[in-house]
Amino acid sequence: MDDFDWAVILRSAGFLGHGLALSALLVAVASLGGLGLGTGLALVRLVAPRGVGAIVAGYVAVLRSVPLILVLFWFYFLLPIATGRPVSALGSALTAFVLFEAAFYCEIVRAGIAGVPQGQRLAAMATGLRGWQALRLVILPQAARAMVPVLLNQVILVFQDTSLVYVVSLRDFLTTANIVATRDGRPLEMYGTVAVTYLVLCLGGTLLIRLRSA
Repeated sequence: MDDFDWAVILRSAGFLGHGLALSALLVAVASLGGLGLGTGLALVRLVAPRGVGAIVAGYVAVLRSVPLILVLFWFYFLLPIATGRPVSALGSALTAFVLFEAAFYCEIVRAGIAGVPQGQRLAAMATGLRGWQALRLVILPQAARAMVPVLLNQVILVFQDTSLVYVVSLRDFLTTANIVATRDGRPLEMYGTVAVTYLVLCLGGTLLIRLRSA
């Protein structure tokens, strides 16, 4: 540790900040977009005709069975071939993340709704509420409270997965650190900084989940 160069971290702080900002953007878009789409898919599976629900179930099964890096390859390399139009690295990554995470959020939301006792729905209907009103006003609020810890855990997993965007030439936090480590020959400083940052953010999120679950 006598040779540890703190100066290289300070000199590269701006560059690393740009990478961390990209990682944060990916997390925000993937989490919000995936949750929105996943909630819609979950509702379709619960209330749509069996054929439509089977299509959604197939989508969820496929996306949950393949690695995220493969989905990134699909959208960045195969989509331009299929459509004959180029796609941007950022656009393809955001699309891949949203569609991939939607499959996981769909199952989280569906399990949360299914976990609400059936009597809650019957009681809501008995007061004169219709099916969608009971779902929106009674069931979803209860399911949301139970789902919060699992949703937060999924956000942590998304943050860890952002490092995969190097395959489409995007410079996320880990990639920018790798560039500096290779350029300056300081892998200990750079990878140590990345490890500490991931540890602080992910451990902080884990503690938040525990507090929420307590």
